[in-house]
Amino acid sequence: MYPPELVAPMKQELTGAGFQELLSPDQVDQAVKQSKGTLLVVVNSVCGCAAGNMRPGVKLSLQGDKKPEHLTTVFAGVDTEAVAQARKYFLPYPPSSPSVALFKDGELVHFLERHHIEGGTAQMIAENLVEAYNEHC
Repeated sequence: MYPPELVAPMKQELTGAGFQELLSPDQVDQAVKQSKGTLLVVVNSVCGCAAGNMRPGVKLSLQGDKKPEHLTTVFAGVDTEAVAQARKYFLPYPPSSPSVALFKDGELVHFLERHHIEGGTAQMIAENLVEAYNEHC
C-alpha cells in the first residue's frame, strides 16, 4: 500500500477531470453492472508510464465530441480490493497496471494493457482511445 499523501495528487489528476473513484468491490460491481451506455475504467498507478503517458493520454482523449458517458478509476496498490474486482471484468486480459477498459452496456469492448501504454506517448494513447470512442460511444 502506498501512503495516501503520496497518491493524492495522482488520484486528483483523474478525479479533477471528472472521474469517479471506485473504492470498493461493491462500487465496481455497481458501476459495471448498472451502467447503461459506455463506461471507462482507468486503473491508475504510481509508475512513470501512468504519470507521463496514461493519465495525460486519457484526459486528452476526452476532448472530442464522442466520449464515454461514465468515467471511473481505481488505484493499483491503494484500492486493492476494488482493483481486484475490476480485473475480474477485464478477463481474459491478465492483471495490468496501469490499464484502461471501455465497457458498453456492461460488456468489455476495448482494453489497453500496460504494454500498450509504456513506451508510447500520451498522444498515441489518446488516439487509440478516440478510435474506440468513435466505434462504441
